[in-house]
Amino acid sequence: MTQRLPLFALLATLAACSQAPAEAPSVTDSAWALDPAASSLTYVSIKADELAEINSFEKLSGGVTAAGEANVEIDLASVSTGIDIRDERMREVFFVVADNPTASVTAQIDPAAFSGLAVGESTTTELEGTLTLKGIEAPFQSEVRVTRAASDRVIAASTDPVIVEARTLELLDGLAQLQELAGLPSITPVVPVTFSLTFER
Repeated sequence: MTQRLPLFALLATLAACSQAPAEAPSVTDSAWALDPAASSLTYVSIKADELAEINSFEKLSGGVTAAGEANVEIDLASVSTGIDIRDERMREVFFVVADNPTASVTAQIDPAAFSGLAVGESTTTELEGTLTLKGIEAPFQSEVRVTRAASDRVIAASTDPVIVEARTLELLDGLAQLQELAGLPSITPVVPVTFSLTFER
């Protein structure tokens, strides 16, 4: 039941990385903002060893500064599992959103490394960042593909699912509570996360 938070961070950083070509405004002239309506973050949870379900977060925000500082925030109350009671348990028991309303991902990128990316072109890069959830900081690495959709629009997406572990973020106790409330024999503590983030300047 760990979340796809790391994915957001990766996407945000990648979006910032895609700089405008020579004929377009330089990335150092303005910042990039996440377009939540065109972005998605999903993860697959597995219960009872064989039942897989697709979940998502519906509210994301963030951006990348001209200096290459990337930040993406996930509204934990926006978790969507497709079942109201399960959403409520995720908010109140697993994330405890009253005390932890958001999770954040931060990273530092070098925009100059992507200055030659033209409209329609893509590049793949390794991203390093930090995911913060419930006060716990977890470093991560991931590969993302950045596509320049327009001179002022960039899409960053995971090339492969990112594996997130509940243990790393100290979420095993919350996972055990969810399992007990749902009367399940097991909930897998490792989940694959995928994302597609769109940034605009």
